[in-house]
Amino acid sequence: MTDTIFALASAPGRAGVAVIRISGPKTGAILETLMGTALPTPRRAHLSALKTAAGEVFDQGLVLWFPAPSSFTGEDCGELQLHGGPAVIEAALDAIRAAGGIPAEAGQFTRRAFENGKMDLTEAEGLADLIDAETEGQRAQALAQMTGALKTLYEGWREDLITVLAAIEGEIDFPDEGDVPDHLAHTAGGDLARVIAALRLHLDDDHRGERVRDGFTIALIGEPNAGKSSLLNALSKREAAIVTDIPGTTRDIVEVRQIRAGFPVVLADTAGLREAADIVEAEGIRRALAKAEDADLRLLIIDVSRETPRAEALMHLREGDAVVLNKADLALGGSTELPGFEGAVFTVSAQSGEGLQKLEDWLDLTVQKRLSSRAFPALSRARHRHAVEAALSALMSAEAQLSYLPELAGAEVHRALRALESLTGRVDVEDVLDRVFSQFCIGK
Repeated sequence: MTDTIFALASAPGRAGVAVIRISGPKTGAILETLMGTALPTPRRAHLSALKTAAGEVFDQGLVLWFPAPSSFTGEDCGELQLHGGPAVIEAALDAIRAAGGIPAEAGQFTRRAFENGKMDLTEAEGLADLIDAETEGQRAQALAQMTGALKTLYEGWREDLITVLAAIEGEIDFPDEGDVPDHLAHTAGGDLARVIAALRLHLDDDHRGERVRDGFTIALIGEPNAGKSSLLNALSKREAAIVTDIPGTTRDIVEVRQIRAGFPVVLADTAGLREAADIVEAEGIRRALAKAEDADLRLLIIDVSRETPRAEALMHLREGDAVVLNKADLALGGSTELPGFEGAVFTVSAQSGEGLQKLEDWLDLTVQKRLSSRAFPALSRARHRHAVEAALSALMSAEAQLSYLPELAGAEVHRALRALESLTGRVDVEDVLDRVFSQFCIGK
């Protein structure tokens, strides 16, 4: 028999209102015990005195009753809206436990909703992301996923592949039947090619969805004392990094999270790029180069007060990156030309603030352009990307074998179907489910 679980769904600590959720077959009996009366009208808030197992009233609050299957989890559910004092919350939890409830684990309510067909796995992950959303971009993406954007996409591909598979297996099982056209598997080629093209387009998104969810990384790189740490502090509006005149002060990655254009951004200050003086600095430079390689955007910082920009300094940049000519207030009038570089160039003073607004406006616009497209549901997790890549690999193999080995092509389409079904949770892969729902908060 399924346990009846309960948990505090609102944030712990002192608050105006606390919400406690209950789900499972004993929910109705537990509510009746707490209220001392019959269950209220379903889905209508009922004000009631609430009692402990000893019959002592511990609070007066709202009780809501959601009989199965019309509830979040698909089971009998209840909700208590109480005064949010710690003593009231503790008394309520103790009373529910005494009446037969068992404390819920992280994500257990949502997992039951998934297992009872109330949502698929992508929608459950969208719900988790919506709870964690800190920016407008994250909220919009999570809400679209929670309301079925990815589910609709993946289920559409699944239906297309079932049609392809029916054509292939029709030729294999009934090769001599008059109503089965010769080389029936070949007719599946068009549908197969369309799904392959759609999968490729889905993957070719510059990791937009993951960046919206996890943060768009901007790496500040350059030689020692170019002003990278000063620029980080200026952009983050606080003293996040130590600034000195001593070359090589920054020896590790210093990261600052902020919001730009409604999206999460991670600014990363890195060690100065030069010939290392010791093993510690060498490790810092190695990490700086690795961060530059992995970053979504690179800003090359050059101190124009003491050097003319050198062509070799541009080797770490890619298309779309920018150069920041820093210390403009101290510039000696030297050349600032960057032969061969066609990207954006900004002249600033991190110390005085000169030119910073133009740089910030460009950063906001760049982040918005890279992340704001909503023309196609975005892959938001590495799990999704790996599954779609596996499906694409299998379908490309199927396409190559379709004309001469339909049996093997059919097996590859089956493999692709399984990969897509793992996305929505049609395939019961227990370790995947455990990993997904363990990331939820208690009470959800």
